[in-house]
Amino acid sequence: MAPNGNNYINELVEIHGRSRTSLMPILQEVVARNNFISDQDMTEIAKELDLSAAQVYGTATFYSFLDTLPRGEFVIRVCKTITCDMHGKKTIIQTLEDMLKIKVGETTPNKKFTLLETNCLGWCHEGPAMLINDTPFSGLTTEKVHDIISDYIHK
Repeated sequence: MAPNGNNYINELVEIHGRSRTSLMPILQEVVARNNFISDQDMTEIAKELDLSAAQVYGTATFYSFLDTLPRGEFVIRVCKTITCDMHGKKTIIQTLEDMLKIKVGETTPNKKFTLLETNCLGWCHEGPAMLINDTPFSGLTTEKVHDIISDYIHK
């Protein structure tokens, strides 16, 4: 979170407004800036929009792309649909876990990578698929994953 959270949230409210419909854009922008939404951010947003903390928390935790836990610089989301599973998702997960030395749900000690599973990414026709931050990768093989992750390791 920004050092002065209140000013930061106030700034977002000034940009997006104080209506209930402003909640999602504000939450999305907090994630874009901080890589997650802290409890303090959610409390401030609730106060500014005159919503209950439960409403803000419920919205933030409902959507898988609105992270409420600190994440790595590169968040890897592997599609967990049955289609991707049938096309080798388990092998892709195993390859990622071996390369990064973490399990699904964990972040590397250097805070560079977080590995998650998520619902459909919309690439099932070319599964297995993953998303690294906003970049999709599909038709994954062990070799492709090695090449992709090696590139990100050196960024």
